[in-house]
Amino acid sequence: MTEELGEAGWLMFHSVGRFAGQRAALESALAGFAGDWTALDQNRWTAIEAGRRRTMGLWAELIGAHADDVFCSENVTSAFHTFLTALHPGELAGRQVLIAADCFPSLHFLLSGLAPRLGFTLVTVPLRAGSAWVQDDDFIAAWDEDVALAIITWVTSTASKVANLDRLIAHGRRTRSLIALDATQGVGILPFEVRVFDFAASTSLKWLCGVPGAGMAYVSPQLSATSRPTLRGWFSQPDPFNWNIEQFSFAARARRFDHGTPSFLPFIASEPGLLHLRENGIASVRRHNLALSRILMEIADSHGLTVISPRLDAERGGTVVIRVPDTIAPAELVQRLGRSGLHCDVRGNRMRWSAGLVTKLAALHELDRCLGETLD
Repeated sequence: MTEELGEAGWLMFHSVGRFAGQRAALESALAGFAGDWTALDQNRWTAIEAGRRRTMGLWAELIGAHADDVFCSENVTSAFHTFLTALHPGELAGRQVLIAADCFPSLHFLLSGLAPRLGFTLVTVPLRAGSAWVQDDDFIAAWDEDVALAIITWVTSTASKVANLDRLIAHGRRTRSLIALDATQGVGILPFEVRVFDFAASTSLKWLCGVPGAGMAYVSPQLSATSRPTLRGWFSQPDPFNWNIEQFSFAARARRFDHGTPSFLPFIASEPGLLHLRENGIASVRRHNLALSRILMEIADSHGLTVISPRLDAERGGTVVIRVPDTIAPAELVQRLGRSGLHCDVRGNRMRWSAGLVTKLAALHELDRCLGETLD
């Protein structure tokens, strides 16, 4: 069955996205870079910078931002580090930074290391006993006027729980806190308007179908105007080709968050995925995802598997998360499904299934069959 399914059995959009014709599109983008970089002229920097800016422009368009308010980073963690260390020294010192316990671990590692250096207290909102995600009520209860910055995880990677952004933002504005968003698991599958946030970041992976090494971030123009990035370099300037070491100044808006020579190739290689998403539209991706996600939950129920994700479509992101029974090793189940052409992963005892446009109904029938042979 593996050969018949091909990419139709891809259930890993929560990790790495795919689209029809992806390999050819990626090879074309890489060939274009190779041609630009090896040309016997002086235009290589202009050409590859244009490619980087095209990708960032597509991301800005996707999230409803102005192209001047987005910047590049290697990943979400490095984008948050750049943002946090660029804030005015008095912004966080002596106050609290709030985050939920079901955030992406990398962010928590970053914050716990920065807390003593920047002088803030890290407050981690815990999960209730027996709950699969941090409740919005509990996050709000911990969010008072002492919170200088609240970092919201839009869609959790361990349960695919969607935060109620409207409610959380309204509360944050009442406390006058800065509000940041980890948009990684939501962007490309759920629509939203980024300008209500002070900062937001995502990767080009997952629903954007890009490659590793291309992190993207938004900073509100009001906040970027007062930010002074500590990591800075020749690309932080209005004119990168100013080499007078006595005359440094920051570029306007998000350009100031650049620093040394940028990484170009991951952004150029991520452009095809963003073009594919723009061509098909988030609404189309979401409709297909919801239809297959409902079937995935029905399959889980039929085999006695516990669905960790919210049942309501409005509260669930693009992934259906199930608990692997104690009677089977999670990694062993992943391998068994993989031999049948079904590609998914586990985090602890939680298995994640996320269906994108390449995922087909035939793959779900095969999943049903394989689970029956393995578990029933």
